[in-house]
Amino acid sequence: MGLLKTTKILAAATAVAAIAGTSAFAQEMTLKLGHLANEQNSWHLAAVKFGEELNALTDGRIAVEVFPNESLGKEVDLINGMQLGTVDMTITGETLQNWAPMAALLAVPYAYRSLEHMDEVASGAIGDQIIDQVVEKAQIRPIAYFARGPRNLTSQRPIASPSDLNGMKMRVPNVPLFVDVWSALGAAPTPMAFSEVFTSLQSGVIEGQENPLALIRSANFNEVQGYVNQTEHVRSWIYLTIAESTWNRLSADDQAAVMQAAATAQEYERGLLLESLAADQEYLEANGMEFVEVDGAAFQTAAKDAVLANVSDEIRPVVEDLFSN
Repeated sequence: MGLLKTTKILAAATAVAAIAGTSAFAQEMTLKLGHLANEQNSWHLAAVKFGEELNALTDGRIAVEVFPNESLGKEVDLINGMQLGTVDMTITGETLQNWAPMAALLAVPYAYRSLEHMDEVASGAIGDQIIDQVVEKAQIRPIAYFARGPRNLTSQRPIASPSDLNGMKMRVPNVPLFVDVWSALGAAPTPMAFSEVFTSLQSGVIEGQENPLALIRSANFNEVQGYVNQTEHVRSWIYLTIAESTWNRLSADDQAAVMQAAATAQEYERGLLLESLAADQEYLEANGMEFVEVDGAAFQTAAKDAVLANVSDEIRPVVEDLFSN
């Protein structure tokens, strides 16, 4: 074998070894991110986007493996796993109030007048207080938040103000806050499993129910309900979170990369949410439902005392301020 040919072979072997060595060095950490949503959900798509951004920002040193459909565990299991160090990340919301009472503020009925108002709270001083308490009490760090579609009331007649409810029988989740608030508004709320709602509406056992547009659509409630009353009575958000133990293993530069990737994922998810809300309304209208504007201020005023009676002492002053602003 000639010297030149031997030299070329050695050079090629060295290049392959260098590439392999670089590849092995490049991926230093793989973060496990489990959540409850399916692969079509905007939360999952945003989680994947987060992983892609973080991988790019760290030149491949940090990868994110996303596990949808509770495949890594249910929400509370994932939180416990993050506290134990077996899970790195999840998407979670008011469940965090089991550790940090201020997390109940993520989903208080009539506390947020609009998406913009909710954004002001989530990204402002109150949001900072929630995050600080979650970090301290739950050892989990929120790094971005995703808005949820607001809950709306569906019915067989237009409901523009609380007086229109007039004892209307409606399904609510088995949550005392929901029962008390809808009673205060003038309805006759009935706790019921979600699986029973369609047939109960169909048979007239109940006259209405409340849920986000995506669920109204997927449950085919347009087949048994004529109106979507835009009560938007619960606006809420949910956090993309990282275990504090995982966060503390990151360098300052990598922590900055995580936050930058999270900000990109948050913006991306917001776009998906707005698109889905518009698409769901268009679908429901095309399939026979009429959207009704409501007197939001009248609903909020009528609900206030029931809401305040159901929140903890720790967050009651904050909720009172939200109602008065």
